[in-house]
Amino acid sequence: MGKFAQSQTVYCRRIGYLQDMRMLLNPMKWPRFWTGIFALVVCAATQAQNPAYTAPGPASSAGARFTDNMAERTRACTACHGEQGRAGPDGYYPRLAGKPAGYLHNQLRNFAQRRRHYDLMSRLIDPLTDDYLGEMAWYFSSLQLPYPKPTASNTISPERLAKGQQLVTQGDASRGLPACTQCHGARLTGVQPNVPGLLGLPLDYLNAQLGAWQTGQRKAHAPDCMAEIVKRIGPEDLIALSSWLARQALPADTQPAARPPVGPPLPNDLRCGSAPELSGPVAGGKP
Repeated sequence: MGKFAQSQTVYCRRIGYLQDMRMLLNPMKWPRFWTGIFALVVCAATQAQNPAYTAPGPASSAGARFTDNMAERTRACTACHGEQGRAGPDGYYPRLAGKPAGYLHNQLRNFAQRRRHYDLMSRLIDPLTDDYLGEMAWYFSSLQLPYPKPTASNTISPERLAKGQQLVTQGDASRGLPACTQCHGARLTGVQPNVPGLLGLPLDYLNAQLGAWQTGQRKAHAPDCMAEIVKRIGPEDLIALSSWLARQALPADTQPAARPPVGPPLPNDLRCGSAPELSGPVAGGKP
């Protein structure tokens, strides 16, 4: 198994050369045997999903060459996040394609700096420079691909869905809650360069991330506006909000807006370190 895992000529459609996956997994300090097993499992799953795939014979293997582009180099990403970053099939690996580059770069930094906690992600990107993380972010941001239809079907009353819509589109002044559209754009497709869209995300993923902010498992660059916002939303309202979002189809134009919606900036107690452009100047005139 050790010799197979080190082969530079055995190719897997999902992750490229097994040698490259071994290089990614080595920082995780996995035994060589389990590295080989992991690579084989991923390749086997790929072939099972693609019955037409034919393994290359000895002659074609010897002549195979790694295409030196970002699509090949990010196969370790798309193994979980879906082909071209369209999203994983299980509802927990979100879409990467078409997200604002600044947002994707910030999330990679959050994993690298342990503000977000998922050990596999952190170890995969630990060896990479910040500039390279930025290149990866720009690559996925440039992929403009169609979205699937929403599939959320959890049981929830029309009244609770209406409450979710109200929070998303109007907020709640009594709790100091801005509308989601104030930051994430009138079409909820995100805002360049740092704010993600909220549509096209699975219900399970939305609930998991909102819950992670409530419990402190997910953090962003300080000041963390989302951490403060979710503190002001009770569990029932979070479910109502996520359930409404997960049921919405994408608009015809799915690209992030070029600038935030016209309106008042976020108040000082909701300043966003990851997207400072959403807030007005502080005392002294500095943003």
